[in-house]
Amino acid sequence: MSDGGVLVGGVLAGGCLCGALRYTVTERPMGVVNCHCGQCRRFHGHFGAYITVPRTAVAVSDAEGTLSWYRSSAKAQRGFCARCGSSLFWNGDGSNLFDVAAGSLDQPTGLATLLHIHVADKADYYTIDDGLERFPQGAPEPP
Repeated sequence: MSDGGVLVGGVLAGGCLCGALRYTVTERPMGVVNCHCGQCRRFHGHFGAYITVPRTAVAVSDAEGTLSWYRSSAKAQRGFCARCGSSLFWNGDGSNLFDVAAGSLDQPTGLATLLHIHVADKADYYTIDDGLERFPQGAPEPP
């Protein structure tokens, strides 16, 4: 039962632009992490904003079979809707954690941005001036 994005009990829901893919996240993340690496910029058209949750906390409904995966590096793959192209997931090999594109979450989320990673690779057309913690490369894994 939804209340405009945030479900009863703090569960989040989201999906792709065309609606073929829907998902729920049954565990609240600490917040949003903005990734400025070159792969995220190309995948999202700007930096990537993600929530990180245990892999077991994400349930995907893909009745039309539109979820596709692209192996973007030797250590990870990215999930997207093959129909509308929405970028949805980042899945690191061998990790118990799973990243969900924050922009694909139904609103309101009740989340806030926590920090920025891979800022050494950010594009030259914007500045990061929000005062949040920045990491030149990746940040430590959440506990």
